[in-house]
Amino acid sequence: MRVDKFLKVSRLIKRRTVAKEACGKERISINGRAAKAGSEVKPGDIITIQYGNGSLSVKVLKIAESCSKEDAGTMYESMDGVK
Repeated sequence: MRVDKFLKVSRLIKRRTVAKEACGKERISINGRAAKAGSEVKPGDIITIQYGNGSLSVKVLKIAESCSKEDAGTMYESMDGVK
């Protein structure tokens, strides 16, 4: 699955266009490498999102084309200790 779509479906980023912009500004990385919007993610990958002064790292647990708001949190595991 494309990283921009994963970020939107998992609700880590609210809109896919915002996820694309973040990738364009090199604020998203997969396994330590800068990610483009079309970069593929798979279970086990570590995605890091840079926000202003901080960052969030999550481990991809599963891929789903769509999911409910309640199930979105099951797609990833926070590496920072917060979910």
